Amino acid sequence: MSIRLAVFDCDGTLVDGQASICEAMDCGFASAGLPPPDHHLVRRIVGLSLPQAVRVLAPDACASDQVQIVEGYKQAFRDSRTEGRLEEPLFAGIAELIVDLRERGWLLAVATGKSDRGLQSCLAAHGIIDHFISLQTADRHPSKPNPAMLEAAMADASVRPQDTVMIGDTSFDIDMAQAVRVRAIGVDWGYHTSAELTAAGAQAVAISAQNLGELLR
Repeated sequence: MSIRLAVFDCDGTLVDGQASICEAMDCGFASAGLPPPDHHLVRRIVGLSLPQAVRVLAPDACASDQVQIVEGYKQAFRDSRTEGRLEEPLFAGIAELIVDLRERGWLLAVATGKSDRGLQSCLAAHGIIDHFISLQTADRHPSKPNPAMLEAAMADASVRPQDTVMIGDTSFDIDMAQAVRVRAIGVDWGYHTSAELTAAGAQAVAISAQNLGELLR
């Protein structure tokens, strides 16, 4: 049997970090003297790299204010982590799914808009970091939907596109997979709707972690 690689998005797919993301974005905007953004819009940009997300949320802000929002966001996230206030719970069934996939011989990777430090801290806190052979972040790649992160994960695993599946909750994830002809599966517990994921090209949309495991048979 050929080696198979499952590449997961993080926020909105593995963990629910929306509360912490919205809080940090509020702090970032406040540090630039700007009113907080609509939290619905913030959830819509989860998955993009931070600078690109800020450009979407504050398109009329000057470049220096956008830079300040980014730095304010990062500082707020660092403070939250240091003070033990950071909330990034795993979605129901994800821990069990990760173990099951590894036992079935899948290789696992992550492709995320998080930073290296943020991703490693998150996965380590949940005790699942050792299950992943490749961790690709916005620190070293262009923002999704550019496929650089996905391509790097496939290179690390030495697998072909036809033996890879991208799993995510946003159209950014599905678009990234489409760019390199990788199978894409959406999840309906994240930040974009099932209809959006299907329209972007997802072959299926999982309704639970158990259902996702069945789709990966």
